[in-house]
Amino acid sequence: MKCAVFVAVFGLTLPAAAQLNDGRPDPDFPVPDRLDLTYALAFALDNNFAIRQAKERIRQQEGIVLEVRAPQIPNVTASGGYQRNDDSVSTTGRDHGWAADITARQVVFAGGGVVAGVRSQRLALEAAVLALQAVINDALLDVRTRFYLVLVNRERIKVQEQNVDLLGRQLQDVKNRFEAGTVSNFEVLRAEVALANAQPALITARNDFRLAIDELRRALGFANHTEVNVTKIPEFLGALEFAPAEFGLGSLPATVGGQNRDFLVSALAAAREHRPDLLRLVKLETAAEQGLLARRAGFFPTVSVFGSYDWREAPISSTRSTVDGWTLGVQSTWDIFDGRATAGRVAQAQSLIEQSRLATAEAQLVVDVEIRRAISSYQEATELAEASQKVTEQAEESLRLATVRFGAGTTTQLDVLQAQTDLTTARLNQLQAYFSYNVAVATLRRAMGLSDMNRPTGEVKYP
Repeated sequence: MKCAVFVAVFGLTLPAAAQLNDGRPDPDFPVPDRLDLTYALAFALDNNFAIRQAKERIRQQEGIVLEVRAPQIPNVTASGGYQRNDDSVSTTGRDHGWAADITARQVVFAGGGVVAGVRSQRLALEAAVLALQAVINDALLDVRTRFYLVLVNRERIKVQEQNVDLLGRQLQDVKNRFEAGTVSNFEVLRAEVALANAQPALITARNDFRLAIDELRRALGFANHTEVNVTKIPEFLGALEFAPAEFGLGSLPATVGGQNRDFLVSALAAAREHRPDLLRLVKLETAAEQGLLARRAGFFPTVSVFGSYDWREAPISSTRSTVDGWTLGVQSTWDIFDGRATAGRVAQAQSLIEQSRLATAEAQLVVDVEIRRAISSYQEATELAEASQKVTEQAEESLRLATVRFGAGTTTQLDVLQAQTDLTTARLNQLQAYFSYNVAVATLRRAMGLSDMNRPTGEVKYP
């Protein structure tokens, strides 16, 4: 399973100095001749479309924060105008006139609405960052799963090819025996049927391999569709292994009700502490509380100070061509009665707070169930992987004995064919068990909010 094969996808030879995980998408990036899991994860961090959209949502929220902060700093406006008019309606004795002014205005009191609004949107920005982290965790899990699927389907092809090769040799051996007169034509026909029946499984395995590659391309966000990139044959590095998993929360030896109690408690606590989707909901709940304060500000007056300087054309009676001067003042507005519009907005904000609390509680329950399912799947996958190792060893020994006995004439060809079928099934089951185990480990880590084991922390170079 550690051998690498060439796969028809992607394109162009990648320079050895090329780097990934620099935070910039690479729509024209050529795919390397070799592809390992770490490199795939780094490529996805830069190019996965879900991750890129989440980054844009952060930029959008940053713009919203800038917008709501505007009343906290002075607003300066300038205006000017020019007009012509009939002498009969002139008040200055001129048939034309111009004016210009510059005004600075600063809100000094708004019932706390401005401050609360800024706090609310900053919390929403923090929530957007956490949402990005959740998207990254999901995307990297998808990439890891798709990469594992490529590896397992690659190995399935090998198993089916070994099966076809062995059945072909058995057919030739039976034909030799038939020519020697030691077996009947029936054994030859049975061997030919067995070989023919093995072909569809090999064809299906190759098709599954191609489909797995296409799904990996989607998960990576690979968008270079030039002809050479479509027909390039890269080499996938890595193999599915059955190795002990480390979660940093203890092990899973003894079980209570099918699950280790201490590990379950620790996993649930880790999820509440690290899951970005849960932390995001907590931020949004706090933001909703600040939103309520912003809505209640509508019950209070708004006070602002302003200062301006004006220039305008002087009347014809003046000895000056222009007149200018400054103005300072305080302005206040207060909606004494707004038809209960503010009360309605407050009621909406209170409802949003309660909805946020309910959403957080529901999400915590969903995560609890997800943790339990992930632990259960991990235990199942571990047991299946351990069992598959023993079954494969037994099936290999069974085929060896059946072949020896058939050569000695003490057993039938049917026993050999059945032993070969059992070995193929055992190998395929082992591959599936190893695949399920590795996916279960990654899924459990994501469920607990732990980062991907191979997530790049810096720039990644070509393997």
